[in-house]
Amino acid sequence: MKDKRELLVKLDFFEAKIKSILNELHSAKAELIKIKEENQDLKAVIERQNQEIKNFQNQEKISKIVSSIAEDAHNPSELKLKINEYIREIDKCIAHLSE
Repeated sequence: MKDKRELLVKLDFFEAKIKSILNELHSAKAELIKIKEENQDLKAVIERQNQEIKNFQNQEKISKIVSSIAEDAHNPSELKLKINEYIREIDKCIAHLSE
């Protein structure tokens, strides 16, 4: 009789321990899902910021081009050469993007 009670007490202890571990497992799974969602959100933010940086860099390049064209506007032949150079550079970029 005493052995049976001891076994029941041990069984209850293990059952409680298993329930506790299962609760921790469920909490860990929920936390993992939350962290994965946050990770995806942060990746999207990084991608948007990288795109904004590229846009700013392109705007800066365009501003420099416009400034240099304005400086060369007094010499039409030099301006024509610059424009042709820019067109070739744009064509290279388009070809590179098409690959």
